[in-house]
Amino acid sequence: MEREDIILGLIVSAVFVGLIFLLLRINKHIFKKIHERRKELQLVFFEKVSSVVIIIVGVILTISVWGGFNSLWKTLVGGTAVISAVVAFAAQDVIKDILAGLMISVNKPFEIGNRIELEDGTVGVVKDITMRHVVLLKLDTVHAIIPNSKLNAMSIINYSYMTKMKSARFDFHVAYDTDMKKAMEVTLDAIKSSKYSIPGKKKKDGKGSDYAPIYFMAFEDSSLKLTTTVYYGSETASEVVISDINMRVNEAYRENGIEVPYKYVNVIDHK
Repeated sequence: MEREDIILGLIVSAVFVGLIFLLLRINKHIFKKIHERRKELQLVFFEKVSSVVIIIVGVILTISVWGGFNSLWKTLVGGTAVISAVVAFAAQDVIKDILAGLMISVNKPFEIGNRIELEDGTVGVVKDITMRHVVLLKLDTVHAIIPNSKLNAMSIINYSYMTKMKSARFDFHVAYDTDMKKAMEVTLDAIKSSKYSIPGKKKKDGKGSDYAPIYFMAFEDSSLKLTTTVYYGSETASEVVISDINMRVNEAYRENGIEVPYKYVNVIDHK
């Protein structure tokens, strides 16, 4: 190549690189404005996709300045079947994750901010989705990073499906000789006293919402099991609500003489 061609190529390449960064910033700004009004799953996913598309197109245009993309690709691959096979094999998981991410963003089994439970027992709040994985916030700064293809194949329990509220399931255990009606009333009153809990269960007549009832669910080995669902605002961390409700119910049981059983072992010394 002539010296002038090299200089021109460098200038054009620099322009393309600058254009890539400019388009990425514009793309980020546009989606930031959209997220301020609504942060939906498919919007988060397509923000990631659009960023990748901008980078790929920019790289192709930059490479084309230096003799064309086709000639460079032929040079890199060199017609070697082994290299092509390795690249194709390595890209399988990436392609599966991208397609699974697309399916998740279209079908929307959950939204950003929903609290979900996976079939492997992982529980967390959906914080982000990328082209390759979904990010769940489990506790404080603990995050679970799950590949899209793996999550798309799992059964999911969504505690906030089709609603802006979050919800959490609570199990409470009381002794066998407990007055169950009293225990259910005390539990419900403790939940209502929390500043985080809100009415979230629609009434049968369709007019307004109420707190979820307390259910007597099972006779267990050493206790009677009560179960309920607590609803709370999407801006509140699940751990904060769970801790507050557990503390209030525990204190209410203590004040009302309701025993919370626990397993213990009697050791008999025959000496």
